[in-house]
Amino acid sequence: MRYAVLSDVHANLEALEAVLEDARRQGVEGLVCLGDFVGYGPDPNACVERLRDLLVAALVGNHDLAALGRLDARRFNLFARAAVEWTREQLSPSVRAYLEGLQPRQTFEGMLLVHASPQDPVEEYILDWETADDNFRSAEFSVCLFGHTHVPVRFAHDGVRTYVFPLAPSGAVKLERDLRHLINVGSVGQPRDGDPRAAYGILDTGTRSLELRRVPYPVEAVQAKMQARGLPRPLWERLSEGR
Repeated sequence: MRYAVLSDVHANLEALEAVLEDARRQGVEGLVCLGDFVGYGPDPNACVERLRDLLVAALVGNHDLAALGRLDARRFNLFARAAVEWTREQLSPSVRAYLEGLQPRQTFEGMLLVHASPQDPVEEYILDWETADDNFRSAEFSVCLFGHTHVPVRFAHDGVRTYVFPLAPSGAVKLERDLRHLINVGSVGQPRDGDPRAAYGILDTGTRSLELRRVPYPVEAVQAKMQARGLPRPLWERLSEGR
């Protein structure tokens, strides 16, 4: 089976539609979302409604939980907190109920799915090999797909050492069975690796491989909507730079 693995949509409908169209052209057979459907962006309800019936697996993220009032938004920086508070007022009853029913951790096709990390599925950031190594040693899994950092990366563990590999749109990466893997497919709605294009992954369980995809979308249209809704300027300005 070929699955599109999405994370951190962050209410960016234009980026989401571009990713869904690319996934359709790639012949995916199902979609997975690793959380943070909402937060930052201007279309929280539309993004959830667009995805919910397409997903074969879905997680809740920290921004989703904050928008539901289940995570203290004071943990966020000033701009992210303003976006969460705005989002909280926008959520429709059906979208709120859907997000309420999700968990931040799930097993899927023999793989572990988490929003943030195996040892803290809601809030920990895996940005370096030391944190990845801690997670390899703290939990049992062969392959774990995660989001939260908005930065595509692959960590591998051979039983002794943890290695860091770049994850770039240059072909599928084989998930070797003699290694354990922690893989972040980046962000659909707010990339932070210097590339403003939407990011997602295609997981092929038949070939046991994963391919990173980057998809352009009309950033200016999203920025105009965010500005019109009164969302903080730094949140929409950063979209142009992928930061």
